[in-house]
Amino acid sequence: MASTLIASRLPTTLHDAARQVRLLFIDVDGVLTDGALYYDATGEALKRFHVHDGLGLKLLQQSGIVIAAISGRSSTMVERRLRELGVDDVAQGSDAKLTLAEAVLTRRGLRWSDCVAIGDDLPDLPLLRRAALCIAPANANPEVRCRVHWTTQAAGGNGAVREMADALLDARGQLEGALASFLA
Repeated sequence: MASTLIASRLPTTLHDAARQVRLLFIDVDGVLTDGALYYDATGEALKRFHVHDGLGLKLLQQSGIVIAAISGRSSTMVERRLRELGVDDVAQGSDAKLTLAEAVLTRRGLRWSDCVAIGDDLPDLPLLRRAALCIAPANANPEVRCRVHWTTQAAGGNGAVREMADALLDARGQLEGALASFLA
């Protein structure tokens, strides 16, 4: 039985690009989180992650897509969450996102045509402009939303990554297989 309940689907014009994807570049603040910064009494920034997004990343990894997180801010909580999810390529604390991304591509022997990128704000545009498929969450900056191939219905930190994962897997013909173990 094919799944018809995914939140939204990639337009068919993007299916070829989705089938070529081997690596996902993902921003953290505003994509994996809601973008809000909460500080505890010691000044440590707290972040809120959605478990649906985490499962979406795991499903992408199981389908053979490598995840590379690139964030301008540094956070031990981000490091911990991404480690829990098995994300090996994590770069934080640098505005040089393009340089960091190109290092990942070189290390993995990939090209921009092998990539999908999801970001929400202006510092993400250099990656979004080069990726074969670029996506933004619903609450992304308007300048970003008008420059991507597709915008999720869900906001960052509220299921946008899971929506993207389901849509990518659907376009690649892998969603049913990814969900099979849960539906058995």
